Amino acid sequence: MLSVAGFLLIWFVGAEIAQSRLLPGPAAVLDYIYEETVHGDLLFQLGITLWRVIASFVVAMVIGSAIGLIMGQMPAVNRVLDPWLIVLLNLPALVIIILAYVWFGLNEAAAIGAVALNKIPNVVVTLREGARALDPGLDEMARAYRMSPWSKFRNVTLPQLQPYFAAASRSGLSLIWKIVLVVELLGRPNGVGFELHLNFQLFNVTAILGYTLSFVAVMLAIEYLLVQPLERYSTRWRNKPV
Repeated sequence: MLSVAGFLLIWFVGAEIAQSRLLPGPAAVLDYIYEETVHGDLLFQLGITLWRVIASFVVAMVIGSAIGLIMGQMPAVNRVLDPWLIVLLNLPALVIIILAYVWFGLNEAAAIGAVALNKIPNVVVTLREGARALDPGLDEMARAYRMSPWSKFRNVTLPQLQPYFAAASRSGLSLIWKIVLVVELLGRPNGVGFELHLNFQLFNVTAILGYTLSFVAVMLAIEYLLVQPLERYSTRWRNKPV
């Protein structure tokens, strides 16, 4: 709370000194957020962006986890896919977004697919290392006790992979937040990225800061109300006796 208060104080003092429309004060920005929330499209635009974040995140985690586990357990598959993985890891996100729009059109599927494709390589790398780190002794124990595939996955494999899933999820969410805004800026008719681009053209700094602060508030709410509680729960579940 002290850091937030300090930031607001510095912002207020800077705005008072500058006395410029290019640096509106906190009061003006908060008033804009209130008006857009009550009478404007702020909640709608945030909801659209949040939907794209969730959809891209789910697609990236499902596909990336599956490929990563296969590559980690099958050396032959890893040798074939590893060069493609390196290319995707180093390919700029902007290139993927532009090509997705050119090849598939300015539509929702291309937008979500472009965001997911930018994240999938990171998930693959993380889960591949997790698959390589699986304890073969625990696998032999599962076979000795004749555990069913589902029971083995839930009680033996998944607890070992949980830290890797958590790392991929956290890094993935932070990356997707940023890329979604670029996707919206380049080719969508709505969302926070679209509004930032529109207000940039109008040099409306109050609106830019208003949407930015609202976006950051949503990110922080998800972090503290969803991500961190889920991490604590998964840690307790992982340490629970079988």
